[in-house]
Amino acid sequence: MDSIFDAILPAPFGKIGVRTDGAAIREIVYLPESMKLAAPANAVTQRLARQLEAYYADPDAPFDVPLAPVGSDFQRRVWQAIASVPRGKVTTYGAVARQIASAPRAVGQACGANYFPLVIPCHRVVGASGIGGFANHQGDGFFLDIKRWLLRHEGVLLT
Repeated sequence: MDSIFDAILPAPFGKIGVRTDGAAIREIVYLPESMKLAAPANAVTQRLARQLEAYYADPDAPFDVPLAPVGSDFQRRVWQAIASVPRGKVTTYGAVARQIASAPRAVGQACGANYFPLVIPCHRVVGASGIGGFANHQGDGFFLDIKRWLLRHEGVLLT
């Protein structure tokens, strides 16, 4: 495949690029609508594509794709904490920080460094006084529009 991705999949908010090691997902990346689709190159990207389609149809659809062991020990602790936030609910960076004995800013940075958005639902972590950032981006734009779409899709209404 010419692409740096093992698949570029359609999404209601743009595209999703997927990198694998052939057996596990190594990274999921939000991409703009202008990116050209690329069919899944292996079984794990085919499996993720099916699970993403199911999620877009039903926000309660589970993900169970194998994930590569990436990130620091701290990041993995944050990701484990946010993976426990149920669909339709949100938590704050501060609440996650208290749960793992850390600081909200460090939690925000770990959320932004999440290699597996959607599968590990970092979009369910918000600021104490608003939506917060997303994918290490602040302010309105592409990434916050995705976060808003995901939260609305899951039944969360933020003002």
